[in-house]
Amino acid sequence: MIDKTTQEPLYVSKDGNAGPYIMIPVDQIEGVCAILDANSIQYWVDHGAISLDGKPEITVVNLGYDTDHILVQEILDKAV
Repeated sequence: MIDKTTQEPLYVSKDGNAGPYIMIPVDQIEGVCAILDANSIQYWVDHGAISLDGKPEITVVNLGYDTDHILVQEILDKAV
């Protein structure tokens, strides 16, 4: 799946102590959540969103600590 603002693939990050997460444009939340739901991936979406330098708002989809981030990345890579 491609980030509509950067035209780059969405990326599952695993840095820090928070567990894996995906930073996405707010207008792509529904699509990403639908893909995660269809694949029974547990997640929660941050209620806050940020916009820097007038760019579209970005939010974070958090995945559970036990989530296989490699599998989620493969799922996102296959999504249109």
